[in-house]
Amino acid sequence: MQGDAEHAARGAALELVRGAQRFLLVGHRSPDGDCAGSQAALAGALESLGKQVWILNPDALQTQLDHLSRVRRYGVYTGGPLPAHDVAVALDFSEFTRCGALREPLAAAPSRKLVIDHHPVHGAPWWDAAWLDVAASSTGILVHRLARALGARLDAAAALGVFTSLVTDTGWFKYSNTDAESLRVAAEMVDLGVDPARVFAAVFQRAARERPLGIARALSRLRYHAGGRLAVVTLPAAGPGEADLADGDEVLDLMRAVERVEVALFLRQSRAGEIKLSARSKGEVDVDRLARRFGGGGHTRASGASLSGDLDERCAAVVAAALEALAESEVGA
Repeated sequence: MQGDAEHAARGAALELVRGAQRFLLVGHRSPDGDCAGSQAALAGALESLGKQVWILNPDALQTQLDHLSRVRRYGVYTGGPLPAHDVAVALDFSEFTRCGALREPLAAAPSRKLVIDHHPVHGAPWWDAAWLDVAASSTGILVHRLARALGARLDAAAALGVFTSLVTDTGWFKYSNTDAESLRVAAEMVDLGVDPARVFAAVFQRAARERPLGIARALSRLRYHAGGRLAVVTLPAAGPGEADLADGDEVLDLMRAVERVEVALFLRQSRAGEIKLSARSKGEVDVDRLARRFGGGGHTRASGASLSGDLDERCAAVVAAALEALAESEVGA
C-alpha cells in the first residue's frame, strides 16, 4: 500500500509540474549546498521544458556557494509582492516555518505548492503535491529523479547544481547517506561537464585565514561524557581579537573521528547572542528527535536547532537530553 501511495503522490507531482508554466523556487533560511544546488538543477530542468523560473530565498548564499550564483540568479526576498507564478516549489524543507520571511507571502499567494525534500515530515501537509524520500541522500537526488521522469534536459548549470547538492550533503561521499545512486548520479554530472576539483576548491578550500584559529578555539573546549560516547563543544561568542566560526562542520568531523564517540554536539553562540546547536550521530541515536526537543530538527544522524538564553544552561539541558537518548539506545540494543 505504501508503494501505491508513493506512486500516486509522484504522479500528482508530475501532473502539477507538467500543467504549469511559471515556477517560483523557494529555499529555507541560510540556504546550504543541497538547497541552492537543488534550485539550480530544477531551474535548468524546467527551463529545458520551456517553463519560466524564478529562484527566491530568505537569505543570500554563502560565499562558498557563489560558483552557483555565477551560473544562476538567486533572488533574496526583501519584502513586497512575489513574482507572478503558478507553482511555488519548496526545496529541501517541508516545514513552512523554515522559509523565514517568505512564509507569509507564500501562504497568501494563490499558487499551488509543491514540496521536494528528503527530511522527515512532521505536522500536517500544507502543500498540493510532494516528491519526498527520506532515504534519499539529498534533495538534489530527488530533483534528478524528477527531471528524468519529466524527460527534462540537464544543462551544465543544472549538473553543477546536482553535483553541489550531492557533495555537500554526503560530506564529499564520506557520510553514511552515500549510496550507489549518489555515486552513479555524481559520475553522470561529471560526464555532463562538472569539474570535481573546481567544486571542491570552491566549497571546501576558501576559508578565511582566521578559520583555523576559530577551530582551535572550539576544540580547546572539547569535553567527553558517558565514557567517551558523547563529545561536546560549547563555544561562547568571540571576544575582541578572537576568531569566530560561522559553522562547525570541521569541528564536528573531528569530534566524530574519535572511535568511541557516538554523538557529537556543538553549541556556538553568535555575537548577537543566538545559540546554534549542531548535532551529529554515527550510532543508533536519533538526533533529529533530540533537536526537536529544542525547537529544531533535521535528519536522523544530522540535525540542528536555534536556541536562546544562557549558553551554559542551554548546554546542560541539551547534554542531559543526549545522555538520556544514549541510555535509551543502549537499552534498545
